[in-house]
Amino acid sequence: MPFPSRLNALARMGLVVLFALPAALAQAEPAGGARTTPDDPILLYRDPMGGPELSTTPKKDAMGMEFLPVRASALAGRLPALGGTQAPAGRRVLYYRNPMGLADVSPTPRKDSMGMDYIAVYESDESDAAVVKLSPGKAQRIGVRSEPAKLASLAEKIRVPGAIQLDERRVTIVATRTTAYLEKVADVTTGDKVVKGQTLLRFYAPEIVSAAAEYAANPGFEGARSRLDVLNAPPDYIAEVARTRKAQRSIVWPAPQSGIILERNAIEGMKADPGQQLFRIADLSVIWALVDVPERDYPRVAPGQNVTLHARGLPERAFLGRVSLIYPQINRDSRTARVRIELQNPDLILRPDMYVEAEIDVVEPGKVLVVPESAVLDSGARRIVLLDLGDGRFAPRDVAIGRRSQGLVEIRNGLSEGDKVVTSANFLIDSESNLKAALQSLAPQGETQDKTEDKANTADKP
Repeated sequence: MPFPSRLNALARMGLVVLFALPAALAQAEPAGGARTTPDDPILLYRDPMGGPELSTTPKKDAMGMEFLPVRASALAGRLPALGGTQAPAGRRVLYYRNPMGLADVSPTPRKDSMGMDYIAVYESDESDAAVVKLSPGKAQRIGVRSEPAKLASLAEKIRVPGAIQLDERRVTIVATRTTAYLEKVADVTTGDKVVKGQTLLRFYAPEIVSAAAEYAANPGFEGARSRLDVLNAPPDYIAEVARTRKAQRSIVWPAPQSGIILERNAIEGMKADPGQQLFRIADLSVIWALVDVPERDYPRVAPGQNVTLHARGLPERAFLGRVSLIYPQINRDSRTARVRIELQNPDLILRPDMYVEAEIDVVEPGKVLVVPESAVLDSGARRIVLLDLGDGRFAPRDVAIGRRSQGLVEIRNGLSEGDKVVTSANFLIDSESNLKAALQSLAPQGETQDKTEDKANTADKP
């Protein structure tokens, strides 16, 4: 394509050469001095008032002013290369790219709609549109950091809600197995702490006293001792009868375990029927958290997995526990599986029915390829990482991602172990215009044409 025609084509696109050149390159020849030399010929003439009009021959504007000459030396290195699609000796042409940086490539030489030659991209060519070159100093100033992709076991956290519940094995009921008359009740109420062996009440039980009298008269008679055991007489009371050979009328009932009184139904002077609950005591030093895990996640939960819990009323504290049981049924309404977590509660700060948020640590078997999450640029339609090619060169690479956990993301396709990816200063995509063009050039060859045709079809619709 002739050089002047190409300049006019650029002007028609809005890329006015005059505005792209420094003022020093726009110096005009003196009027009437349009002389040329073999080394520095006049290539074209420009509007003396700075307008976009160009001419291949001397002419005047509407005011009679001579157009100013533009010499070859003034444009040297300021415009894209003209023609020249033939590969230099020893270098292989990979493909030809659009001269205006559009997302269009060709395997053979061709021209665009304005007649401009496509630009050859050679093997290992630094001008490859998919590669960005940064000087080491600039890369250091903006904080570019890279890490290699590696194989690792990907730990994941399943976050689910739940509530604190009593350990069923640590709840005790205080009740007699025979009719009893309460003579004295200890000064403890619901919520008080008691220790094992502490006196809870004193009562009279005719059947126990009768069996104790028989045992005192015949200490070697096993039937009498067995009767006291059946009536659940306190061990200390039985030992005292055996020692004194007397049946004590009043019976002291001690606390069977240490814990918190959850219920007190004992009242001085009352008659207690067999089996009637007088006290309910719970040991809160070890408790459960019951959480509901979605049906899709519960197969990945197993007994023994570590769990971190946060109580809504105690956001500043974290409590550690382990999965102890997965209940066998799925809730048909919520589609969740109930999971039991056992945890220590030495300071008794966690209480039954408190709401908690649980994070269950799930470690998938085997290792997968992972990179830091910060390395992945997600536009919604595409996921891209920037490969560090060394020597300040960076290239975008499409990847398929999988699970995320603890700042890592699984790479299912697009990278190999050891590939270095940029993990910080990814804003290069926004700050380097040539990298933006590189990302566009990665689109399939027909994508741009398809979009143009789509727009045309849309415009044709009524």
